[in-house]
Amino acid sequence: MSAVVPPIRPEYERTLEPFTEVPLERRPPLGERIWSQAWLRKGLILAIIAALWELAARWQNNDLLLPTFTATAAALFDGLASGELIEKVRISLAVLLQGYIAGVLLAFALTTLAVSTRIGRDLLDTLTSMFNPLPAIALLPLALLWFGLGRGSLVFVLIHSVLWPLALNTYAGFQGVPDTLRMAGRNYGLRGLRYVLQILVPAALPSILSGLKIGWAFAWRTLIAAELVFGASSGKGGLGWYIFQNRNELYTDRVFAGLALVVLIGLLVESLGFRTLERLTVRRWGQQR
Repeated sequence: MSAVVPPIRPEYERTLEPFTEVPLERRPPLGERIWSQAWLRKGLILAIIAALWELAARWQNNDLLLPTFTATAAALFDGLASGELIEKVRISLAVLLQGYIAGVLLAFALTTLAVSTRIGRDLLDTLTSMFNPLPAIALLPLALLWFGLGRGSLVFVLIHSVLWPLALNTYAGFQGVPDTLRMAGRNYGLRGLRYVLQILVPAALPSILSGLKIGWAFAWRTLIAAELVFGASSGKGGLGWYIFQNRNELYTDRVFAGLALVVLIGLLVESLGFRTLERLTVRRWGQQR
């Protein structure tokens, strides 16, 4: 039997010296650390676009058709320094927020009804199929008949531009919530609005944020286009009216300054608003890379 049973080896402990020849964390080179900054890469892209713009304008040599980047920047600076552009932006953003918030609330109510009842789902499918392909600016003549030359017409077309894409994205996000989370919410006795707010909204937040960004983009360009069509609202024109007015007076540098400000506001809202919201929510929760 002793030949079959293997011998038991004695246990021992060996103390190892800490490995310090190579640092555990190696800092990347300076160039790699600088290039990893997203703001620097995007700034470089904008600088290249500005340089190409300047070269193309100088080659064209016609300020009426295409002003240089420096002339546009000077017109933008003058408009901001005089306060005219700031006032135009304030008027446009005030109208935009009214229509955007109303569209978000209506989209949330419609999708809540859709996930709660069968008739709500049929209503959402029917309305989105009818009105989502319809351009918001096409409703402007009717809005002018119903609400007149005022803020109500702009708010109406803004609600239309926000409501349907946001409702579709939100409902698609709700449909993608796993059954495990749904059953967990039901087991806790959640029903109706509490079920939507505590289970569906956090799980579908990436889709909701995408819908909010799409709705914002649609609303912003719809507002500028609407102001270009019929101009001032209640005697006060916004940024689109500024562009339209200067186009009539052949101040092309101011037209480009207004367009540049439209783009800059879009970049600021995207970078400071939605990116911050994504970083604080879906990225922190591991729902998005």
